[in-house]
Amino acid sequence: MSEIRANVRTMGHGPTVVLLHSSGSSGRQWDPLVEQLRDRFRLHSVDLHGHGATPAWLASAPMRLADEAALLEPLMRTAGGVHLVGHSYGGAVALKAAVLHPHLVHSVTVYEPVLFGLFFAFNQRDRAASEMRIAADSMRNWLARGMARQSGQRFVDFWSGAGTWKAMSPVHQETIATRMPSIMAHFDALYDDSMTRQDLAALQVPIMVLTGARTRLTTRRIGELLQAAMPGATHERLESMGHMGPVTHASAVAQRIARFLDMRTAAERTDLAQVKAA
Repeated sequence: MSEIRANVRTMGHGPTVVLLHSSGSSGRQWDPLVEQLRDRFRLHSVDLHGHGATPAWLASAPMRLADEAALLEPLMRTAGGVHLVGHSYGGAVALKAAVLHPHLVHSVTVYEPVLFGLFFAFNQRDRAASEMRIAADSMRNWLARGMARQSGQRFVDFWSGAGTWKAMSPVHQETIATRMPSIMAHFDALYDDSMTRQDLAALQVPIMVLTGARTRLTTRRIGELLQAAMPGATHERLESMGHMGPVTHASAVAQRIARFLDMRTAAERTDLAQVKAA
């Protein structure tokens, strides 16, 4: 396991919330949510391996999803329990952390967690699985040829729609291109993860799963699979949003997550008061 320590931005006071970003992004992705919650929560925005100010994975062994989850463990243990929020790859890391450390997790909120390993194990012949593998193979081939910008364009346009890459600033394009080796390591970690539907079904913490109504077929299928695996969780479809909803519709997504976290902490205070009164 790597000795790398994550770069973390911390703001606010109150119950602890750990925020996990999507591939190609950084903890700054969650700034709109931080602004909504900083008056009543202590928020840790984490940069995952090879993103933001956290170094890339350097160990000789391939990076696993558990290695990303290990970046969170110090925060989780210090707080004695946290609320996890994750988008896309960050959502997959959040669920992995919850499975590995359920006693340190108060709730989980995920927007389209890209649990490719779980999905491929369920039905690797699904058209959505083929769509994802073809796109990922294209990214990998461009990168192997030393063409990181073309790899980055394939990645961005797959998740955000054709033409999105060309509309980005040159600086933003270069940031994504530089992160493509780490992004491909994300794909490998997701493919190889052994988390099962039974693992997710066993989670006893409150969970909210958000899916965009205009998302990719792959992430729509994963949302359906999670609904079947975790019928007790809250599952919602957010209209007018695609896979990058937390970025393109930051305010609306932040408001929905804030309501969920406020409800969870209010319920915890009620439970605590009842225990003290007993």
